[in-house]
Amino acid sequence: MRTICFYFQVHQPYRLKPYRFFDIGEDHYYWDDFANRSIMRKVAEKCYLPMNQLLLELIQKYDGKFKVSFSLSGVFMDQMEEYAPDVLESFQKLVATGHAELLNETYAHALAALKSKEEFHDMVLKQQDKIKKLFNGYTPKVFRNTELIYSDTIGEMVAELGYDAILTEGAKHILGWKSPNYVYCNAIEPKLKVLLKNFRLSDDIAFRFGEKAWADWPLTTDKFVNWINQIPQEEEVINLFMDYETFGEHQWAESGIFEFMRHLPEAVLSQSNFTFSTPSEVVKEAPPVGKIHVPVPISWADEERDLTAWLGNDLQDEAFDRLYELEHLVKKSKDPIIQKDWKYLQTSDHFYYMCTKFFSDGDIHAYFSPYESPYEAFINYMNVLSDFMLRLKKEQEVPVIEE
Repeated sequence: MRTICFYFQVHQPYRLKPYRFFDIGEDHYYWDDFANRSIMRKVAEKCYLPMNQLLLELIQKYDGKFKVSFSLSGVFMDQMEEYAPDVLESFQKLVATGHAELLNETYAHALAALKSKEEFHDMVLKQQDKIKKLFNGYTPKVFRNTELIYSDTIGEMVAELGYDAILTEGAKHILGWKSPNYVYCNAIEPKLKVLLKNFRLSDDIAFRFGEKAWADWPLTTDKFVNWINQIPQEEEVINLFMDYETFGEHQWAESGIFEFMRHLPEAVLSQSNFTFSTPSEVVKEAPPVGKIHVPVPISWADEERDLTAWLGNDLQDEAFDRLYELEHLVKKSKDPIIQKDWKYLQTSDHFYYMCTKFFSDGDIHAYFSPYESPYEAFINYMNVLSDFMLRLKKEQEVPVIEE
């Protein structure tokens, strides 16, 4: 088997509104409805609707020989229902073809796997229920953790939930001399298969496609197929994992990204011996070549491919620790609004905005952040968290201790 596995992450966070110190105890609604609605509609028009239509046409044109996979975060699905039912319908049409696989993840696109096994399980089950509700009883068989965060221990937790495989980054410091173009298995629970992102080829599309200073610009389908044809014959699978917003949002339509994808299937199928497969098909057909050992968590973010995009400084660590200190109180709460806010406050983007990195990684963080600085993001989040804590303690009549 020689195959290409396309996977797209589809996610939009619920962004916090500007929340001042003087709002604490007075205003219990935290979300920037205007920004969330307007951003969702903007990206829907630039990316989701045209790209979904393109993929549907490609699946129909090639009679199922072209296949893709998605993970739709729960908070993204909530926003589709609220702001973009047309986008939801277009995803439903794709999944109904039988050639677009849905993967499971944490409902709120959260970092719970790093802090609370119980909350991680709750998030995964809630996400599974959401997918079943919106996609006619669909049950995912493959898992992707938030931002491809993975370790041996996280893989073990995923295996306990009954998944066949998990996706993660083909990080150099983990692979060493090995290639990402094979199926591996979890070091603790070998029945869980592990698919590794080929980050060079993925990033050629996701990050470098429109970069005119790139030595290989412009990227054409012929050039791309020539690269994959140079991969040794024994290497079975090329995992191309990227944000779905690559198409039309990060790489504008004017860059030619849609036309590249329109012609890629024909180029691959006619000029190479590669096919297209979903993650489930890959792990069913290709046995693992060995275990992949990941003792310390990795991700697909930044140059380091570690957790420092979200938990790399004192601001992030303080916010993260304070958030999960409230878990035991949240579990006792009977208030559905508190439960909902708790999920949304766990979304990894809130911690991403607090990142203080510099140079190219810092530029990427600044691009995605609605805040002027990481410090503003931290203060805003901590003000919200302070109010959330007061609500919890008031509901359960826990004494509030001044800090």
